[in-house]
Amino acid sequence: MHLTAENLAARRGEDLIFVNISFHLAAGEALILTGRNGSGKSTLLRVVAGLLRPEKGAVIFHDGGGREDRHPSEVSHYLGHRNAMKNELTVAENLAFWCRFFGGMGGSAGLSVEDAADAVGLSGITHLPFGYLSAGQQRRFAFAKLLVAHRPLWILDEPTAALDASADRLLAELIEAHLAKGGIVLAATHQPLGLEKAQELKMTGFAGVDQGVWG
Repeated sequence: MHLTAENLAARRGEDLIFVNISFHLAAGEALILTGRNGSGKSTLLRVVAGLLRPEKGAVIFHDGGGREDRHPSEVSHYLGHRNAMKNELTVAENLAFWCRFFGGMGGSAGLSVEDAADAVGLSGITHLPFGYLSAGQQRRFAFAKLLVAHRPLWILDEPTAALDASADRLLAELIEAHLAKGGIVLAATHQPLGLEKAQELKMTGFAGVDQGVWG
């Protein structure tokens, strides 16, 4: 199983945000995107997740099971700046929806709603409306969404936003567990995630409108 990006380029309006971005991640590996605000970290994640079309290049996921290569959107969880939860629904209802929406993959089942809540340190409150919770609790449950349905690729945009130090450590442990099972992680962050042996790609910002992307 591996994820490969080749010569990716993307625009924001008329401006090239980045060009010639390439990387290769095998099972159990993580790549951390760093760089200042506006340097293209979120844009690159959205390109990989299939939410934005690249100006140039391709990104492919190969599961190693004899199947044809697939786009990462088919095998990934994407956790962006928004939590993708309905405030008026309970936590349990939100997580149950995502479990049904994603379903199992490759015969690998996710955790139950209560086990996922326990994994993020918030067992016993899944009956509460999501909108009732603090920002930190909401972010933890947004991460629990990744646990209720198996996907080998996790694409994480500032996953530690609104979390305290103890939650940061818990999040790092969950990511490490995913990697230990052969998962792949692509994350953008301003804060160290505490991952051992993670690769780093520093995004440097706009490439400039005068640069020829097809040259």
